[in-house]
Amino acid sequence: MPSLSDLARLPQRRVGAALRARVAGEDAPARAAVIWGRPGERWFTPQDPVWRVHADASMFPGGVAALLLQSLHPLAMAGVAGHSGYRGDPWGRLQRTSHFLATTTFGTVGDAEATIGRVRSIHDRVRGRDPLGRDYRASDPHLLRWVHVAEAHSFLTAHQRYAVQPLTASEADTYVAQSAHVAGLLGASDLPSTVAGLDAALTAYRPELQATDAARDAARFLLLNPPLPWAARPGYGLIATGGVAVLPGWARRALRLHLLGPTHAVASGVGRLGTRAVRWAMAGVAEERQLVAEES
Repeated sequence: MPSLSDLARLPQRRVGAALRARVAGEDAPARAAVIWGRPGERWFTPQDPVWRVHADASMFPGGVAALLLQSLHPLAMAGVAGHSGYRGDPWGRLQRTSHFLATTTFGTVGDAEATIGRVRSIHDRVRGRDPLGRDYRASDPHLLRWVHVAEAHSFLTAHQRYAVQPLTASEADTYVAQSAHVAGLLGASDLPSTVAGLDAALTAYRPELQATDAARDAARFLLLNPPLPWAARPGYGLIATGGVAVLPGWARRALRLHLLGPTHAVASGVGRLGTRAVRWAMAGVAEERQLVAEES
């Protein structure tokens, strides 16, 4: 018979399971059993900064920020608009991205390398022209570097703002170096290995960036018209607001997402509240994951 403690935590586990299903797919428990339970060597450990960042609830607003920031590169946005199906199958895209991050961060080396190989084969087939007639290839090392820089900057910034225990300056440098490992295997080149290098790389890309109509349309879809039932939108709004708050100011201005003075502080507070809610909901899922790891 369930204890009172178990009964009290049942709503928490149900909310966590629903959130996990949305982000990782209905088969998330089976995938988790493989990622966390399969024996074998792993690139990272729970003590590594990249593990701590990618396992934290701050990844939710960090992920929103990363998508918005990535959209500012016209060639990257053209590839997303033309090949990713983000409108027709937004949750499928999110689930594939979530699975990739989880496998390459927490999974075995063999599973991580196989996953990277599959993504590289897809990138080799994704190519085209943007609305101005410029050629793009998803396998372009410079474009892959942009995607990585935008992700690493967004994930790290969100973690430092919303995590219960932010990284030290030394750990933040280690995070940048560790996160570059997978990006390099995907084909990105000249990757930064420190926070200073990451900031410099982001600044160096700014002459290439532009808030195209496609980028602003993607922002509206992501922030104002998410494919969610109305009951779930207030919670998502907390997370999305937190994501906007961690964007660089110039990126917010380019996308016309203005947060000035006290408004920015309020948005950060809203993001912190949303991250806490996600952390609470995912606590039951974390217990289940720990049991899987202990049984393996």
